[in-house]
Amino acid sequence: MFLAGPTDDVHAFVAQLHTDARFADITPKESWSDAQPFKKMLVKVKGEIIRMNHPAIRPAEGRAPSVTPATMKRWLDQGHDDDGRPVVTLDTRNDFEVDEGTFDNAIDWRITKFTEFPDALRSHLDELKYKTVVSFCTGGIRCEKAAILMREEGLEHVYQLDGGILKYFEETDGAHYHGGCFVFDERRAVDHQLHVMENPQVKTPA
Repeated sequence: MFLAGPTDDVHAFVAQLHTDARFADITPKESWSDAQPFKKMLVKVKGEIIRMNHPAIRPAEGRAPSVTPATMKRWLDQGHDDDGRPVVTLDTRNDFEVDEGTFDNAIDWRITKFTEFPDALRSHLDELKYKTVVSFCTGGIRCEKAAILMREEGLEHVYQLDGGILKYFEETDGAHYHGGCFVFDERRAVDHQLHVMENPQVKTPA
């Protein structure tokens, strides 16, 4: 869910959510805009959030292992994980989002929609063996589903970036990431300080 509004109103809404046991552990990601980034809130009921056409992948039934933004940055700083395995980052977003910005040397399979991810993964499984793979996306949905699928396909050392790129920007200095992060509202893209980019590079597909 994306919610925009005056600071106090948004914080009050989140505080109210936290009083409900079902939402008590929600950790919002915050970014700031001088203008209202979207005009209305839309609520849709969908059979699958970010469709993968793989109904067995259900994050609600068990999350994929994750790494915090701080751990991800440390691994990228040192060039390997804490067990000495080489670390690769896997961008699970669509190609037009990747073109706006991504992590240095991130794997990009040029998918145009997330339903293409399972086939792309199976075509590249051998390249990922014996490495630590960190999947990432904008806010943490696609990369979680991707990490679950990778483990299902037999890859052992797979993690998702907890909170996605936006949380990485929020909790680190944005090191190892170049460009902006495409967001699905009127801001179009934000930089590593979560500020609106003046000249985003990407055009959304028609």
